[in-house]
Formats: sequence, C-alpha cells, structure tokens
Amino acid sequence: MRSVIEEKTGRIVEIIVSSVKPFQLMMGKVVGVALVGMTQFLAWIILSLMIVVPAKSIFFSNISDEVVYQTDRIQVIGSMAGDHVQYSENTEKAIEVFNMMQSINFGVLAVCFLFFFIGGYLLYGSLFAAIGSAAGTDTDIQQFMLPVTIPLIIAIMVMTNAVHNPDGALAFWFSIIPLTSPIIMMTRIPFGVPYGEVALSMVLLIIAFIATIWLSAKIYRTGILIYGKKLTYRELWKWLRYK
Repeated sequence: MRSVIEEKTGRIVEIIVSSVKPFQLMMGKVVGVALVGMTQFLAWIILSLMIVVPAKSIFFSNISDEVVYQTDRIQVIGSMAGDHVQYSENTEKAIEVFNMMQSINFGVLAVCFLFFFIGGYLLYGSLFAAIGSAAGTDTDIQQFMLPVTIPLIIAIMVMTNAVHNPDGALAFWFSIIPLTSPIIMMTRIPFGVPYGEVALSMVLLIIAFIATIWLSAKIYRTGILIYGKKLTYRELWKWLRYK
C-alpha cells in the first residue's frame, strides 16, 4: 500500500503504465513483495528444521524411557495426598505435552504454513494495493483501512479460543472463512484437523483470492491515475462497475 502511494504521488506510475497494463503492474508488485517474504520465511524454516530435527531425535529418544517410568509412577502415587499428588499432576501434563509434540507432523505443518502464508498475503496484498491506488494521501487511507483490518483483528481474538477449543464451532467456521482462515487454520493444524476441512479452507481461500484480485484490479486501473480527489465508497462502487 505504501509503495503504491509513493509511486502515485511521485508520478512514477505514469511512466510505468505506459509500458505495462495496470493489472500487470499490480500483480508484479504484489507477487514481488510476496517473494521477498517467502525468501525470509524459507530461511527461517530451514534453520528451524536444522535445529528441531536433530533435537527431536536426541531429546525424545532420551526421555522415552523416562515417560514410561513416570506414567507407571503416576498410577502408583496418584492416590497419595499432599505434594505427591501435585507432582503427579505436573508430570502427567508434561507427558501430554511430549506426546502432543511427537504427534505433530511438521512436514504437513510446513506445507500448510507456506500455502496459507501465500494465500493470505495475496488476498490482503491485493486489497491494500487497491487501497493505495484509490487513496491520494495517508489521511484518505484511514477510511478504507478499517474494513480490511477488522477481519485480521477478529482472527487474532478468535485465535485464543481456537487454542483452547480447536474443534469448536467458532474455531471451525473462522478457519473456513477466507479472510480469517490463514490465521485460525494454522492455529488448529497442530492439534489435528481432518484433511477434508484443510482442503475446503484452501479451496475457498483460492476462490477468494481470485475474486479479490479481480475486484482490486478494477479499482487499481482507475484509481492509480486519479489525483487530488476525495474518494468515497460510492465512487469506488462506480469504478467496480466500469467495463
């Protein structure tokens, strides 16, 4: 969004659109910044795997016998009072955490992360590019920013509920809705999500991205060359209806 506004206010875009179509310019900007983010995330994933995979094999191989021992011990001291009961409860929670970590498929998690990162970025990146082309100044941006950022705020609020109840109705529906699924679905996946729900969320995200790109391109091609005009939602609706 900031990049589009900078090009627009500096009149650089007038020179660029003389060589390429506005849609190509918008897609080039969105995809270009996405590749930069992808490079950064891939570096993080590779470095994380270099640490996690050896640590997981060493750590879990060393504690496997201890987990069995502590499990048997819980059954023995579970009926005892005082500090022994508290100790057994803490040990049981630790064992549950270890078992959950062992059950996580980090390969699936990495693939889903890349997909939802790309899909979510392209979805919101196209919207913010359209906002940048429609607004002439930072002041004009504010009226268009709120409708786009509200789903992100709601997703962050629902994320807490999804951690405590990943199979609940609230977490399910917000992991399916494209505007919130990149955040909520990634919150649910480590707890185990049926592949059918993940596939449905992915398909809807792709459809939403295509529709968003189409709508944003109609705003971008008109707004990128308009200067000094106070825009309203009615004006944007007219741009969307242009053929």
